[in-house]
Amino acid sequence: MMQFTESLPPQVSSFSSLMMNKDSSTNNNQIQRARPWPGFHTSKNLGNIGDTNCMEQLLVHCANAIESNDATLAQQILWVLNNIAPPDGDSNQRLTCGFLRALILRAAKIGTCKLLTANLNHSMETHKFSIIELASFVDLTPWHRFGFTAANTSILEAVEGYSIIHIVDFSLTHCMQIPTLIDAVSSRVEGPPLVKLTVAGATEDLPPMLDLSYEELGAKLVNFARSRNVMMEFRVIPSSSSDGFSNVIEQLRVQNLIRPDNGEALVINCHMMLHYIPEETRVISNSFRAMFLKAIRNLDPTIVVLVDEDADFTSNNLVCRLRSAFNYLWIPYDTVDTFLPRGSKQRQWYEADICWKIENLIAQEGIQRLERLEPKSQWVQRMRNANFRSSGFSEEGVTEVKNMLDEHAAGWGLKRDEEDLVLTWKGHNVVFATAWVPL
Repeated sequence: MMQFTESLPPQVSSFSSLMMNKDSSTNNNQIQRARPWPGFHTSKNLGNIGDTNCMEQLLVHCANAIESNDATLAQQILWVLNNIAPPDGDSNQRLTCGFLRALILRAAKIGTCKLLTANLNHSMETHKFSIIELASFVDLTPWHRFGFTAANTSILEAVEGYSIIHIVDFSLTHCMQIPTLIDAVSSRVEGPPLVKLTVAGATEDLPPMLDLSYEELGAKLVNFARSRNVMMEFRVIPSSSSDGFSNVIEQLRVQNLIRPDNGEALVINCHMMLHYIPEETRVISNSFRAMFLKAIRNLDPTIVVLVDEDADFTSNNLVCRLRSAFNYLWIPYDTVDTFLPRGSKQRQWYEADICWKIENLIAQEGIQRLERLEPKSQWVQRMRNANFRSSGFSEEGVTEVKNMLDEHAAGWGLKRDEEDLVLTWKGHNVVFATAWVPL
């Protein structure tokens, strides 16, 4: 018979108090048999209750109970999950704990378990990184480095011979990709080009978060470029993903009217940012994402690089989203054991950012639900609909990516999918990289 742990996680304290304060005649066995769980005819069907598949099933049944406003069943399952998924357990337990927290937040928000409302403000705090911390953080894993490396090789090939390179950066990682690009162009035989960097400054707080302003970040990048004898112009345009970065698009459109006929390359770099543009499950011609890509196409860019996580979090159905997320987000929890020790601050920061994702896609709805990943196949179709064609990656670019992966754990892999590149972990798709030019 399972017992409550001596010290329960704060996020389930209200629920725990509710269960422990029941009439003394109600013991744990009675709680468990008060109502059979849907789909489980007997307790034997649960098998190993700590098994990953069982944890997923429990989360699914809990989500269904919350959505059907069955507080009693929801609380029973939450109680079980709390006992089998400690926040400091193995990777699958920590993953399940993240979903447990998110389901409690959702239950409290919609009123299924009103006694949990007091815990709405108890959310894992995301860390604000310094520039040095974020650079070190990004280097720990190929999760972002894969996209940086693949994108930079394509960009450098596309802008060869141009005296001015205008990079428009829609990036989640605060320009961490740019210094390597500056280093590369600084060694040009004919001399370095002028680099114009326009950054879409997202008005939403999205992890990883930085502890300095975009203006301060720009000053550091300009100084770095100067140290490499590269002239750089930096501009940040505050803009929101909620309207498809319309402010950036409009300013680029106006600027494009006076763009030189030749000599200036326009690079659109999209790194794990476009999935925050609102979207549902189908490719719709007048959706924000479609309009964004068509507006980019009208700028006649030299190259567009699109890198993102290869998963589908767009469903309006909570259970579908939960299953999709559970079967994707095990990967960052599994990989962290290869590069960060238990108890380290960096590991806490890393997992807090994953928990932010889980809470957003499970506990939030409507415009508050920002995490809306789409798989590579969907983005490929969108790009083609916007009149782009794939430019692919050269053998030299693929070699660069492979050399980068050699610096990391053996579980990471690379596969080519038609003209695109896909980062894998133990054979599972993680991140895709695509490169495009106008038709």
